[in-house]
Amino acid sequence: MKLFIGNKAYSSWSLRGWLAVKHSGLAFEEVTVPLYDEDWSNRREGDEFAPSGGKVPILWDGEDIVVWDSLAIIDYLNEKTGGTRGFWPEDWAARAMARSMAAEMHSSFAALRRHHSMNIRRIYPTAELLPEVEADVMRILQIWAEARARFGDGGDYLFGDWSAADMMFAPVVTRFLTYSIPLPRFAIPYCQAVISHPCMQEWIGGAQAEDWVIEQFEGPEQR
Repeated sequence: MKLFIGNKAYSSWSLRGWLAVKHSGLAFEEVTVPLYDEDWSNRREGDEFAPSGGKVPILWDGEDIVVWDSLAIIDYLNEKTGGTRGFWPEDWAARAMARSMAAEMHSSFAALRRHHSMNIRRIYPTAELLPEVEADVMRILQIWAEARARFGDGGDYLFGDWSAADMMFAPVVTRFLTYSIPLPRFAIPYCQAVISHPCMQEWIGGAQAEDWVIEQFEGPEQR
């Protein structure tokens, strides 16, 4: 398998896809593609990117199977591994909630995404949130609290064990830390557990080692 991703410092969707492939335990080649550099327009029109419309992440499995979109990559790898890797909780009720949360993360929270771009290499002082961003944050915390209360016993993550739901929300955790967004007491150990996960530490190390700077994703003005 070959996974194309964007810059680790900035590409939130790449992070989700990469975490999924790492979690699968399957061997893969990682190809990092610098976003928005002078060759980006030409590169995204190449044959390897054409099926995704030039977006990352994109997973090739051999020459004929191509999967783009992080949530699709998660589901593909869950099926490819026969459901043995714990992408989704075993309990039916927990699994239903985990899938719903992952789908909501996939389609919602536009204000948080727009005003708080992922930038793993930065930490900014706390600032007042825009009302629409605050609404996104409150909704995220609400569903985190419900998942932890109902299904989080026995582990540090939303449904106890590390799952696809945590992979989907991992970039949100980095945003909360980057922009020093105040969090309720229950959310702090969860965020610490996500950041401390070995795969997250590997990704963060890769982000710190990058020398690319994309100015549009730098600076607290992104708020």
